[in-house]
Amino acid sequence: MARLVYVMDPMCSWCWGFAPVVEALAGQARQAGVALHLVAGGLRRESRVMDERGRARIQSHWQAVHEATGQPFDLSGGLPDNLVYDTEPACRALVTARSLADGCASRLLGLIQRAFYVERQDVTRPRVLVELAEQAGLDRQAFAEGFDSQAQRQATEADFAWAENLGIAGFPTLLAERDGTYALLTNGYQPLDSLAPLLDRWLERGVRG
Repeated sequence: MARLVYVMDPMCSWCWGFAPVVEALAGQARQAGVALHLVAGGLRRESRVMDERGRARIQSHWQAVHEATGQPFDLSGGLPDNLVYDTEPACRALVTARSLADGCASRLLGLIQRAFYVERQDVTRPRVLVELAEQAGLDRQAFAEGFDSQAQRQATEADFAWAENLGIAGFPTLLAERDGTYALLTNGYQPLDSLAPLLDRWLERGVRG
């Protein structure tokens, strides 16, 4: 079995910056019959509303990502009001989507990212995630029930543990997996013209093999 494994967090700004790159790489791999699999890495588990210093720090990260990648951000509005920066709910939404219809997970990821970074929506809130899941093509009730279930909470924690056990400390991380063996394509943002040739070589080795 061969697949790309994308380890990310929907509330990681560099993952939003990487979104066009991974979309292009997924298309490149798909032409060779290789699918993309999402793993939720788990970025932050805050329990308090962010203070002004924290908001300013995040805003500076957004500015840097925008300048490096060209991806859009609401830099004037910034983070949603009263945000508790806990990325577990958004990650759980992706894990839930993956369990219901694997193909919808990538669509939901893009919708969550755009809602958070461009539309200033609080994607830690279940009602927002349910709306976005419906937009991604998932059944609203099935998603809501799955999202609230203990099974999907455990599956999300399993994703976090998998990434941690593999030693993945930063996002985005893109791995190429063949028969249980992983090759690292990138740990951190890189432009498409750097990564496309690496993926091509990995795909070609699989054809020759």
